[in-house]
Amino acid sequence: MPVARKAREGGLARYTYRLRVSSTARTALLAEWDRCRYVWNECVAKSKAVHAHNKAHPDEKRTCGPAQLDKMLTAARKATSWLREGSSVPQQQIIRDFGTSRAKAHKDIKQRLPQRRRAGMPGYKKKREALPSLNYTRRGFRLKDGRLHLAGGIVLGVVWSRDLPANPSSVRIYQDCLGHWCASFVAPAEVQPLPATGAVIGIDWGVKETATTTSDVHDLPHAQHGKKARAKLSRYDRMMARRKPEKGRSGSKGYREAKKWRAKTYAKIARQRQDTGRKWAKRVVRDHDAIAVEDFRPKFLAKTTMARKAADAAIGATKTALLEMGRKHGRDVRLVHPAHTTMDCAQCGARTKHALPLLERTYTCTACAAVSPRDKNSARVMLVRAGLNPAGAEGVRPPGALLQEAA
Repeated sequence: MPVARKAREGGLARYTYRLRVSSTARTALLAEWDRCRYVWNECVAKSKAVHAHNKAHPDEKRTCGPAQLDKMLTAARKATSWLREGSSVPQQQIIRDFGTSRAKAHKDIKQRLPQRRRAGMPGYKKKREALPSLNYTRRGFRLKDGRLHLAGGIVLGVVWSRDLPANPSSVRIYQDCLGHWCASFVAPAEVQPLPATGAVIGIDWGVKETATTTSDVHDLPHAQHGKKARAKLSRYDRMMARRKPEKGRSGSKGYREAKKWRAKTYAKIARQRQDTGRKWAKRVVRDHDAIAVEDFRPKFLAKTTMARKAADAAIGATKTALLEMGRKHGRDVRLVHPAHTTMDCAQCGARTKHALPLLERTYTCTACAAVSPRDKNSARVMLVRAGLNPAGAEGVRPPGALLQEAA
């Protein structure tokens, strides 16, 4: 099936499409990837050598930035005919990717982040483990007659599931874990304003229900896509366990087949979660002018007893889809800090003295005696904190408390 995915990066958007790759084009792409992988590994070796030299000779500091690596690539292409056979564009871009990865690792070290949160230093890309990924700038590709022409005479068929809104500035060609080839274009993000409705909504994230809103018809129940496929995944896990190869030996055909089936199942679950989240986000954005969203970060749930159910809810992906959809259609999306949202009363603003246990699903205010479902009260608190006070809310905390505008 064709894939069309958008991930906004500032004023740009990434549009992803499936590719139809002939055997000739596949051979050429893999040959290009072998050259780029060689360049990456040479960059890693150069970086390690510079680091060892600087450690042994503190007075003779050397650098390993993109300028030095570009000179190394120029010399390598001059001396090696195999490198010259490929286009210089993806080889130069993989140096940029290496520089970005290395800079991120150095930044995390400088900020003294814990080891588990640091981005690791770029390592070697092994032939049987690293999946192909090639970057082309504007001078390295062109679109002609609905086909993608890459530098080096590689021609690819694109499954145009939707039109590109503008001429792309770059494209990434990659192969996923299932062996499918995709093209990811970067183009200016399209804006499609929707007519005003005059309605506002508050959204509270949860595990029992993925999203609880101030509007009953817009609540998002837990779809349980992962739970429905758990039996099939367990079967494939057992098949892989029985066929697991010894250390240092390649897996059998049965092992590879079971691994592929498991990967296909996980990919299907991911598509289902994304489809559910995007359809719900489109409905919410279409029906409301302003949206107050809990700025919930579900990463910490991975260490709790709710880890499996929280992961199956895909709260992070659904929240991202809502923010993207709001920006696309020009809606006012406001992020609200989640602190004490389950302890505050949406009617009078009073705060309970103690946090409510998870088993207590009804919120009862001791100040104004208001009674409401716990998650519904939290959703109304989002509106109050975002300054989108619902009708009848009086004596609440100052508008904008713990509020952050969605970027």
